[in-house]
Amino acid sequence: MEERGWRAEVAEIERRRRLREGMGGPEGVERQHRHGKLTARERIAGFVDDGSFREFYSLAGEGTYEDNELKSFIPRAVVEGTARVDGRKIVLTAGDFTIRGGSGGGGGGMGSELAPNERAREWKVPFVRLLDAAGGSVRHFEEIGRTYLPDGSSWWLIDVDMLSKVPVVAAVMGSVAGGPAIHACLAHFNVMVKDTSQLFPGGPPVVKAALGYDISKDDLGGAHIHTRVSGSVDNLANTEEEAFEMIRTFLGYLPSNVWEMAPRGPTDDDPERRDEALVDLMPRDRRKIYDIYKLIHSVLDTGSFFEIAPRYGRARITGLGRLNGYPVGVMANNPRHHGGATDVAGGSKVMRLLQLCDVFHLPVVSLCDEPGFMVGLEAEKQGIERAGAQLLVVTSQTRMPLITLAIGRVFGVAGSTHHRASGMFRRYAWPSATWGSMPIAGGTSAAYRREIDSAADPEAKRLEIEARLHAVASPFRTAEATGQDIIDPRETRTVLCEFAEEAQRVLRTQLGEPRVPYRP
Repeated sequence: MEERGWRAEVAEIERRRRLREGMGGPEGVERQHRHGKLTARERIAGFVDDGSFREFYSLAGEGTYEDNELKSFIPRAVVEGTARVDGRKIVLTAGDFTIRGGSGGGGGGMGSELAPNERAREWKVPFVRLLDAAGGSVRHFEEIGRTYLPDGSSWWLIDVDMLSKVPVVAAVMGSVAGGPAIHACLAHFNVMVKDTSQLFPGGPPVVKAALGYDISKDDLGGAHIHTRVSGSVDNLANTEEEAFEMIRTFLGYLPSNVWEMAPRGPTDDDPERRDEALVDLMPRDRRKIYDIYKLIHSVLDTGSFFEIAPRYGRARITGLGRLNGYPVGVMANNPRHHGGATDVAGGSKVMRLLQLCDVFHLPVVSLCDEPGFMVGLEAEKQGIERAGAQLLVVTSQTRMPLITLAIGRVFGVAGSTHHRASGMFRRYAWPSATWGSMPIAGGTSAAYRREIDSAADPEAKRLEIEARLHAVASPFRTAEATGQDIIDPRETRTVLCEFAEEAQRVLRTQLGEPRVPYRP
């Protein structure tokens, strides 16, 4: 008897793939476009290298049969697989809102293939979530014929463990609620899209049922909430395409996993380059504001600075950059906001950056003009003391190379968070720097209160005392006693590039999982 071969089955594979490509049907696709959003498959095509996507669970879904013949097919509400981004392999998952609003589609059970997060962890490659999903639905209860007790499933354990092994990125690309809302924050970097994305554990109907008031999706969890107020999301993109570019840029600074060194970028910017403008950057009158971004862009490789969370905690600047091609973390005080004083929001940004660089073996550059922790009633309400203690702990527990450039104030406990007593640490100062337990202005009134109050002219006495203190506050006196190195501001890029180069041999000894797990 002649064998008929397997052409019919191969044709069935192609037929099912075509059904899968249809997603939730023309109406669902049109609705997605009408709301200004791409579909899951369009997002993947626009994000990854051309032709590099290879799908997982490519035939999974719900089929309807008559006489063992497939009559209809609904794909899973998520598209997952491997791809390449700028030539490097990643695992990604994209919620398909055209199918049940992106709800469900998880699969699982005996015989199931590995979940995408587990594959990323085991294959040691970055993991990217393109989120557009509503999370759980009560409709599911009817489908399975029961309810269930929420548990800390093995999937959450993988998600948490993965943060200390491979880079994880999340993009909020629609209305994201429930479990996917937590996934948005179980990441090293996340981004929202202007006008088309929202984030919340429960949307307006849930709020109405629980709290009794009406609110729109944007007012509840729009980008203005999460990139400015809550800090739950780092960056805001104007379009989905811009969000993809931010993700590519972020991943470009990091290794694929904690067992590898971060990739070195272009080295065509002279490490000996001197910027004459830096000599006059810091005003002598400290009441005048200067632009810290001029320093950041001057000393880093040209065009290499990528800011993280620019709209939140604006007294502190955090981001990634390069020095002679080597990726580095960058943090700085911004005098345009709260005078640069570290508040709870700014401190939280710094802690995430320090952890990120410690986990993925990037040296950190601190550009310090620290007047101290934020003071005042609002700071007290937000728990500035506990936040300060947490920042001290995180700083002390890191081990990646750290270099601080004291360009202005370095005061109090907040000033000490720009220093580390262990590991590879280096500090330089500009001649404009000043330091101590607290600023002389203000501190004088507290320390010399009796002497000032008993003087015939209290104001004259205060000014006299301040003049004496300023005379001993010269950074050169500190240098005489402690060996603190003070440099010409024009030498800054050179010493930073030299540090980044020297840090590489230390970082190679730190490859592997971090001593302290990453905390989002």
